[in-house]
Amino acid sequence: MSWIPFKIGQPKKQIVPKTVERDFEREYGKLQQLEEQTRRLQKDMKKGTDADLALSKSAVKISLDLLSNPLCEQDQDFLNMVTALDTAMKRMDAFNQEKVNQIQKTVIEPLKKFSSVFPSLNMAVKRREQALQDYRRLQAKVEKYEEKEKTGPVLAKLHQAREELRPVRDDFEAKNKQLLDEMPRFYNSRLDYFQPSFESLIRAQVGYYSEMQKIFGDLTQQLDQPGHTDEQRERENEARLSELRALSIVADD
Repeated sequence: MSWIPFKIGQPKKQIVPKTVERDFEREYGKLQQLEEQTRRLQKDMKKGTDADLALSKSAVKISLDLLSNPLCEQDQDFLNMVTALDTAMKRMDAFNQEKVNQIQKTVIEPLKKFSSVFPSLNMAVKRREQALQDYRRLQAKVEKYEEKEKTGPVLAKLHQAREELRPVRDDFEAKNKQLLDEMPRFYNSRLDYFQPSFESLIRAQVGYYSEMQKIFGDLTQQLDQPGHTDEQRERENEARLSELRALSIVADD
């Protein structure tokens, strides 16, 4: 949102107290910041869920690629290991999809709906500004006739200008009061609106990672060799790699 008041047709009289203008700018500025933060949060949440889905889909693709590897046809232990991995990845992907669906429904959609309110708010502010410019223009017109010599024609024009000014002034004051009353209420309502969404986000994440702990715990039990530490596996892999490097077909020229 952006708000740039016009500078033409300024009357000499201060028709809107400076304290009122400061209050308006403060409250409107808070809503401008809220709109930007909401838009950024919605964008980041969408990027995050897209990345989550891409990660689990990639994990499933990797396990499927391993299942099609010729090694699975030659080694039953390797086939059993990859099959266990594939089952775990598919379970992870299913729970991940469920988590993303919940976040989409309870977090991203409410963010979109909240953001959809701001265009109407912007329009209300623009209408208020247009009313203020009309008010200033007619107030300047009244002041112009008030400064002239009080002849019959001038007094008639002054009376007409005051009659034109009255409904415009009332319209501005009504719009200004409504915005000053409702902008703080709208801003303060954000907590009540978003709290259920963020509680749902936390529940979705907790539920997902609790399931992941079970899935990978089961997978670890199926794959772990008793008595083998990570350091032992690393040494065994290095030894096998050294054997491969010793073959003549991979030796350096």
